[in-house]
Amino acid sequence: MTKQDYISREDRYGAHNYHPLPVVLEKGEGIYVWDTDGKKYFDFLSAYSAVNQGHCHPKIVGAMVEQAKKLTLTSRAFYNNVLGEFEEYVAKYFGYDKVLPMNTGAEADETALKLARRWGYDVKGIPDNEAKIIVCADNFHGRTITIISMSTDPDSYKGFGPYTPGFVTVPYNDIEALEKELSDPNVCAFLVEPIQGEAGVFVPDNGYLKSAYDLCKANNVLFVADEVQTGIARTGKLLAVEHEGVRPDVLILGKALSGGVMPVSAVLADDDVMLVIKPGEHGSTFGGNPVAAKVAIAALEVVKDENLIENAEKMGAIFRSELEKIDSEMLTLVRGKGLLNAIIIKPKNGKEAWDVCLALRDNGLLAKPTHGDIIRFAPPLTINKEQIMEAVAIIKKTLLSF
Repeated sequence: MTKQDYISREDRYGAHNYHPLPVVLEKGEGIYVWDTDGKKYFDFLSAYSAVNQGHCHPKIVGAMVEQAKKLTLTSRAFYNNVLGEFEEYVAKYFGYDKVLPMNTGAEADETALKLARRWGYDVKGIPDNEAKIIVCADNFHGRTITIISMSTDPDSYKGFGPYTPGFVTVPYNDIEALEKELSDPNVCAFLVEPIQGEAGVFVPDNGYLKSAYDLCKANNVLFVADEVQTGIARTGKLLAVEHEGVRPDVLILGKALSGGVMPVSAVLADDDVMLVIKPGEHGSTFGGNPVAAKVAIAALEVVKDENLIENAEKMGAIFRSELEKIDSEMLTLVRGKGLLNAIIIKPKNGKEAWDVCLALRDNGLLAKPTHGDIIRFAPPLTINKEQIMEAVAIIKKTLLSF
């Protein structure tokens, strides 16, 4: 089969809910992927930061295979001998009393929303059905009906109403607007991405997260951090909120929690929040399955054993510094933290960010535009300086070709 054959088959039998870059991948190892023609590429998307540990990491894959031979699924109708090990490891790793395992990032966000509302009723004393959750404009937390109900992106919400009520939107990176809404006694939580990834790696001002956290504390409101994309070493800290010394009341994780091997997500909180959910009030058939549990433990061990936090911080600084040296009219801004970065592209001669990504592909590097004029660069955290410099050379060559 040719590349076009693969693409045509997906187009014929698959739903048209994605617009992929036209490249067909069949193999991945470390920071590289190969297409069906055998061409090798730098992967500078990392499955939206799910593959922080690199493609097909042998320790993570090994843990998956070993457990898959013993027991794959029991559901939560019974205990198994692996889930408790996972729960203890993850809770201690991130410093919380309890963890609630799920599968996808969207499921974890939904879990956090339910926790926040129930806490608002049972602990804060908000009247039934009046709880409000503050969210930020340009957020991205997933695509379920409830989550798109708090989106400001028409591509996400348009045509899918009626929408779930109970959300109040404030501008991102605007403390005054947040403070005003927090004065409402029916607010139970503030849900925020420490860096808005899908919005184009929008990094808030220094002090924003800490000020937001302090305001939440002053108003008896839960600070809920969606670290699905920014967490697990991506930004040069274990969690992006650690750049400002913030400890969320509710922490949402996904993606790199499994190293990209399978869907694993989790919500962490202390007992006073987590234990408001009682048996039968939330769950998942596959959440916390034995394979996922072993995979997640291995994935987090790799982060520590291979010093991925330190490497992300160091390589990210080099990457941004080198990008800023590129003299191209199309490159108008470089921003990011650690190895979560983006550039803003100014169209030239009718060519836009999508065209730049097509040219990057031709030159051996894969990235994807977001919001039309922004290209996100997020390679696996195992990348070294030599590889960073080689990738920068490809980006420079590509931009100057326009």
